[in-house]
Amino acid sequence: MQMEREIDAYSYQCGVMDAFCEMVHAGVKRIALSHPCPTREERDSYLPVAEELCRKYGVRCFLENGGLVTDLFPRALNEGSYNLVFYRREEDIAAYRAIGEEKARLLAGGAYRGAARERLAVDFGRLLGYREDDIARLLAENGDREP
Repeated sequence: MQMEREIDAYSYQCGVMDAFCEMVHAGVKRIALSHPCPTREERDSYLPVAEELCRKYGVRCFLENGGLVTDLFPRALNEGSYNLVFYRREEDIAAYRAIGEEKARLLAGGAYRGAARERLAVDFGRLLGYREDDIARLLAENGDREP
């Protein structure tokens, strides 16, 4: 007889972080994001576990405040959110941050559109380790984009 066990949200998120840290350690992903949290306090409640996982897998953690929104994922998923970004190499977190900085420059110059906008979303997908066809599918399916 199979018994159902309820998994609380905190434990579930910790399991997700463990899997992502393992993938970053193994080189499957250059970076991995925790699930977005609506508040800094909620995100920070995971820090003790994240720090332990980083030691276990030899990875690092960057605290993202505000969420990186591109056309890769629905706007509502990341806008104003707080994430943990797991990475192993400094060049990978630098690439992640560069996407956000480039987006800010494009927005400031009124040029966040067309090919430049799509390039940032594609670069983000590649950094996350997604295949080209999966990036194209995610972009095509995303009906919740910034204006």
